[in-house]
Amino acid sequence: MPPITVPDFSSCEKFNIVTFGAVKGDMAQTTQAIADAINKANSVNGGTVVIPQGEWLTGKIHLKSNVNLHLDKGATLLFSANPKDYLPAVNSSWEGMECLNYSPLIYAYECKNVGISGEGEIKAQMETWSKWFARPKAHMESIRRLYNLASAYEPISARQMVNDSANLRPQFVQFNRCENVLLEGIKITNSPFWTIHPYLCRNVVIRKINVYAHGHNNDGVDPEMSQNVLIEDCFFDQGDDAIAIKSGRNPEGWRLKTPSKNIIIRNCTVKNGHQLVAIGSELSGGIENVLVENCKVLDGAKLNHLVFIKTNERMGGYVKNIYAKNITAGNIDQGILGIETDVLYQWKNLVPTVQVKLTPIKNIFLENVKAGHVKFISHVKGEKTLPVENVVLKNVSAGTIEGEKHLHENLVKFKESD
Repeated sequence: MPPITVPDFSSCEKFNIVTFGAVKGDMAQTTQAIADAINKANSVNGGTVVIPQGEWLTGKIHLKSNVNLHLDKGATLLFSANPKDYLPAVNSSWEGMECLNYSPLIYAYECKNVGISGEGEIKAQMETWSKWFARPKAHMESIRRLYNLASAYEPISARQMVNDSANLRPQFVQFNRCENVLLEGIKITNSPFWTIHPYLCRNVVIRKINVYAHGHNNDGVDPEMSQNVLIEDCFFDQGDDAIAIKSGRNPEGWRLKTPSKNIIIRNCTVKNGHQLVAIGSELSGGIENVLVENCKVLDGAKLNHLVFIKTNERMGGYVKNIYAKNITAGNIDQGILGIETDVLYQWKNLVPTVQVKLTPIKNIFLENVKAGHVKFISHVKGEKTLPVENVVLKNVSAGTIEGEKHLHENLVKFKESD
């Protein structure tokens, strides 16, 4: 893994949003002031936009290259709950498929040297987004349309998803096609959709953040088709996976041909979430070289697995070289390691399988992992024609095991030792 280039804003000029006309309680003026401060910082080839103490109501924030958005201690950016404040639509994605959708609340597109830092908080108001958690027929028809557009390799300009029926919620923070990204120190509360989404990025550091988001699809961090990523010293209290590594759905991953790789996750704590680390299910571009170490899941957390690799017959891609070590957890609803190759969720009956592409999965290593009560240590369900290959467990244990220790189907080269 090459060294990660981390942007350094320590010597940059500072631009306080109050100087640019921000007023507490006035969303329009504050949104414009933030935009003006970002433009100024970008125009001098580097600057820090300062959000001072207090609560600041704002609409969307679009970052630019060489700009750091810094929240002072006691500062809160409170984001509008009105979807119209996140228009016009921008290049984004929905569950692994690119489209034109509502702008993420904080968005950076094709930026270099960009960051969000400080001891303050960014917070989403959920009045509208929570109503959009449901998936009525009109929503399902819209995502079916998007799936078919992606499958036909239609251009992004043809995939307009902002309408009254789609209700595709935006990500809270998305770095899209960016290089040298830093997200450090802040607290994030609530999220319309995935919380932090580095998409097609290189050199990403996410450090010392505290995330609380208990809505639908509220993953903590979703690195997708991103490379050279460090996630460390973070605290996650999620309604979905704490960290979910992805690389595009079906034709999107095959078209962009950009695996997620060289990802280190260390010294993180999970209070709640479906998984400590999920890999997939959108992984058509491939996922490789992932290290998870020195992490813990608190007692009482509602967790399904520590490591869960999930795919299906439509994904293709690959998974290889996944390492997890020195991890502790309390009771887990399912088990320590899960690998499933038939995870389709709502897509199972929504669209048919057009092209079968299985996912080769190999080289999965767990060492020094201990949990409380579990149903199993490992559950591997591979494909008969493409078995999972080379799973190694060393000193992986649980206080009590409800059923069989290992449930394996279509797995070759399994090794377990103390």
